[in-house]
Formats: sequence, C-alpha cells, structure tokens
Amino acid sequence: MRRMMAAFVALVLLAAPAAYAVQPDEIMSDPVKEARARDLSRELRCMVCQNQSIDDSDAPLARDLRILVRERLTAGDSDVQVLDFLVKRYGEFVLLRPRLEWHTALLWLTPLLVLVVGALAAFVAWRRASGAARAAAPAERLTPAEEARLADLANRPDAR
Repeated sequence: MRRMMAAFVALVLLAAPAAYAVQPDEIMSDPVKEARARDLSRELRCMVCQNQSIDDSDAPLARDLRILVRERLTAGDSDVQVLDFLVKRYGEFVLLRPRLEWHTALLWLTPLLVLVVGALAAFVAWRRASGAARAAAPAERLTPAEEARLADLANRPDAR
C-alpha cells in the first residue's frame, strides 16, 4: 500500500505543471498581451541562470527582463521588435534558440554533420565486416577432376 501511495505521489509530482516565476504584480491586465509576454519569456535566456528561460527563473535580472518585455508590449512593439530590442541590448546569447544566420550556421549544422559522419562511419564498418565475412567464407567445392589433380600434385616427389 505504501509503495502504491509513493508511486501515486511521484506521478502527481511529475504530471504537475512547472511553477513559473512570474509574480502576480508582473501580470498584465490584457490576457492577449500577457499570453504574448509569456511566449516571449519562454524564448529568452536568463542571463544569470543561463539554462532557464526568464519565465522559469527567480533571478532579479530575469524579473527585470520580464518587466521590460511587458513594457515593450504595452508600448505597442511586435514580438519581433521586442526580441530585436533585447538582442541589440544583450546580444544573441539572450535567445534560448539562436536565429539561423551566417554566424550561427555552424551551431545549427553541427548536429546534421555529426549525423552524416556517423552514418558514413557505420556504413564503412558494415562494408568492411561484410567483406571480411566473404573473405572468410569457404571457397567453392572442387570438382572431382580438380580434387584428383590436386592430390596428384601433392603426392609428387618433387613437390616437396
């Protein structure tokens, strides 16, 4: 019974939605703008935590960024304008998913390159293994005439 209760508690904790760091005083009165602000906050990196979005972070800088996003939306900026403003101010690092541009191409193409190289290495290894298996396979059977000729050659006194 205790195991079942522990499993239930673990399941509830795993299924519970993540607690967001947005404070009640930050929430905008317009639900549409608030939804846009939350979407943008999930795309922005907390400069203190670095592996969390500002939507999830409790750091004071993340709070300041959340407020700044809401201020820009209230001023009438589009989502792209808000992101561009923050990138101009903090650099490309503020984005959790960097944009695909020339200076980030290696970042985006490296996983594909690793996948291609791995597939090529696996193919070469498979070809080598199948080639070695073919080389180790027994040769075709000799015909009775060839076996007799081989025996005759092996039994000759000058063969040694």
